[in-house]
Amino acid sequence: MLSSANTLVGKMYNTSNSVVEFFKLKDANENLSEENTKLQNKLVELQNKLNSLTDTTNSNIWKTARIAPENQYQYIAAKVIRNTTDKLQNYITINKGSKDGITPDMGVIGNEGVVGIVKTVSPHLAVVIPVLNPKIQISSKLKKSNYTGPLVWDGENYQYAYLQDIARHVKFSLGDTLITSGLTPNFPEGILVGTINDFKINESDAYYKIQVKLTVNFRTLTHVKVVKYQNYNEQITLEEQAEKEGVN
Repeated sequence: MLSSANTLVGKMYNTSNSVVEFFKLKDANENLSEENTKLQNKLVELQNKLNSLTDTTNSNIWKTARIAPENQYQYIAAKVIRNTTDKLQNYITINKGSKDGITPDMGVIGNEGVVGIVKTVSPHLAVVIPVLNPKIQISSKLKKSNYTGPLVWDGENYQYAYLQDIARHVKFSLGDTLITSGLTPNFPEGILVGTINDFKINESDAYYKIQVKLTVNFRTLTHVKVVKYQNYNEQITLEEQAEKEGVN
């Protein structure tokens, strides 16, 4: 009897240790995500300071050191607190909101690539429309050729979406990489989207139907980064003004 009791206590102790270690690891992952985001933002800050220096210096040496526009972004780390993948119109809720600087239409990325776009915001929370929702399109391009098109989900498999508007003369291969185009202010250029998994085109079609294997596994997504483009409002205002004046 004593031996059985000792065995039971030992199992309970091991289980307790496993639970403690699990939460320690969970906290460590969250802290690591926050630290990575802080370092990324610090890099952006230093790059912007370097750009300011090149703007006020006549030296050609300093001019060549100017940082590319895609570094005019900052990132806000967030935790996924709700995530659906089995609906036609999926959504993700994150634990950061307007008090953290998040606003609608900001892009959202994970460690593996594009996640979606912020839809609505409250002071402490935000709802993200992910790639797995037909309501949004992600401006994407073939990395090798720079041909662009919208990425759209068809409501079927959480692992795949479709790249549209790629004309039949465009050359590509299975396994080619798809990245963000940088043509919209939601995302910088070059964020991973996926790889070409399959494609087809009928003889009468002008465009391919390209199936893309998404790099993000939405069923295991726990942490994201919200993309804050420093010139977002300026760009949107300017483009809206141009549209009103009839410039397309």
